[in-house]
Amino acid sequence: MIIVTSGHVDHGKTALLQALTGMNTAHLPEEKKRGMTIDLGYAYLPVGDKILGFIDVPGHEKFLANMLAGLGGIHYAMLIVAADEGIQAQTKEHLAILRLLQIEKIMVVISKADRASSAKIDELKTKILTDYPFLAESPFFVTSAVNGRGIAELREFLTALPNPADKDKPFRYAIDRIFTVKGAGTVVTGTAFSGKVKIDDELYLSNGGKVRVKNIHAQNRQNTEGLAGQRLALNINADLDRTQIERGDWFFSQAPFEPTERFTIQLTAETSLTENQPVHVYHAASRTTGKLALLIEKAIYPGQQTFAELILDNPLFLAYGDRIILRSGDAKQLVGGGKVLEINSPKRHKRSEQRLQWLVQLQQAHSADERIALYLQDKAVEARAITWIEQLTELQLNEIINKNNDIRFQHWCFNQNYQHRQNHKILTALSFYHDQHEDQLGLGKARLYRIAALNQPEKLIYHFIDELLEQGKLQQTRGWLHLAEHKIQFSTEERGLWQLVLDEFEKQKGQPLWVRDLAQNLGFDETLMRNFLYKAGKLGFLTAVVKDRFFLTEHIYGYARLIKQMIEQNGAVSVNQLRDELQIGRKLAVQLMEYFDRSGYLRRKGNIHILRDTEAFDL
Repeated sequence: MIIVTSGHVDHGKTALLQALTGMNTAHLPEEKKRGMTIDLGYAYLPVGDKILGFIDVPGHEKFLANMLAGLGGIHYAMLIVAADEGIQAQTKEHLAILRLLQIEKIMVVISKADRASSAKIDELKTKILTDYPFLAESPFFVTSAVNGRGIAELREFLTALPNPADKDKPFRYAIDRIFTVKGAGTVVTGTAFSGKVKIDDELYLSNGGKVRVKNIHAQNRQNTEGLAGQRLALNINADLDRTQIERGDWFFSQAPFEPTERFTIQLTAETSLTENQPVHVYHAASRTTGKLALLIEKAIYPGQQTFAELILDNPLFLAYGDRIILRSGDAKQLVGGGKVLEINSPKRHKRSEQRLQWLVQLQQAHSADERIALYLQDKAVEARAITWIEQLTELQLNEIINKNNDIRFQHWCFNQNYQHRQNHKILTALSFYHDQHEDQLGLGKARLYRIAALNQPEKLIYHFIDELLEQGKLQQTRGWLHLAEHKIQFSTEERGLWQLVLDEFEKQKGQPLWVRDLAQNLGFDETLMRNFLYKAGKLGFLTAVVKDRFFLTEHIYGYARLIKQMIEQNGAVSVNQLRDELQIGRKLAVQLMEYFDRSGYLRRKGNIHILRDTEAFDL
């Protein structure tokens, strides 16, 4: 467990930690020379079977970025206020940051009690509670590193604090230092936000690649594992000359989702804010710039909360509930803080009433179960996107999906309403197609997908189509999908006529026939013959490549297989190549190509044609 100490410069943070732990956290020569903490300092206090870690953050305004890097994944904080000087500039800013980061418990420690009277100390405590009423539930300690006053009581209180960090989630670790140790190699230090890591574990690096953990120091002690809420030094098998690791990078036990440049937060304002403005964004040990956009109001005032969107200049690896701090565009003023609600927020309709209501529900959700139900409200979502935003294992996600009575198919999660809507769209699209194209038996799977559900996951829609086939709501004839009721049968008289027509087609040896030619050859009325041939087309026996010109469907399938072979060999096929291969006229070759284009089997690209749906003519 880690506790952060914050406060104004020279208010005794380092001295207090030395009194508590016996360690001096000023580790840099420049810090000792100047008598102030510049970078993050750390001290450790072994108590029974656990070790408390303390982060001594810099108090000088110039070093605020270092202070913010120390607050990632921290649940407890001590605010140090010198008894003789009281609240100062950095005291206010540090306290604002602790409040904006929603630190679970803030202990107020009045230091240097040997330099002030009891009356002055009581007066300071009253002023703190008056100016900052949100500290009413915070414990107060009066201490002196010189004479030891209050140190034992403070130590006892701190050691009794529980560790709220979640060890059951995937491992997530923010890197704030990288260096090389002779004989060991590359070492990184940072804070474990969640999960656990063991020696020989392989971890994903946020900037690409994997590393293996060779050794672990947890809370400044050699250990075989590191846990959430601990300060860890990891010795890894990475060559810094080849693998560039920087402060602000991360280690993960699961493959990271793509970092986000656009996300939604629940914003708490520290100053007055307008609708759009540039900001500096601090997250764990990362820092970038971006634009803050308010989603509801045109302007908000100090202390007010609202929904806002951040569009970043450089992406960050964010998860639900992460805390961020915002400073002004010139990085001189604290302007607000926020809790991450949604990563990869939409680019359009972000201020619609429906979306804002959804954000309210998301903000009010008390568990991952409730939030996942909201994620799946209107769409299918990739499982890895959910496990990332909620920082869940695959097992944890599957348990929630089952608990919520939702559905998972391969990499996609969705609810029953979503599937019902997509099924309805598929059946409606096919019904409309039957009405508009009476001469066609149906559609290929890929074309039905493009007509009914183009913006939905393709493999998932194919799965829904397969289930509709199993349920009998769809049927497939010679590869074409059609509604179950879309069936036509020849009468006894028509079966006899079909034999006559089939004999005529077989005489053509793969060539098509016009309606009028068949009518003349067999002595039938042209209109009656036309209606019969289109009925045969609906049954799948014939295929009209243009109006009134028919092929036997089995020949069309043969030509489709031939075209597929030509494309597999050459990458594409042209009209002239098909003409030469089939020894037919160019006009007929054009009609065939255009038919295959219309059916969705091919796609024209200039003067050539490429495969679009490889399964359309598979029997």
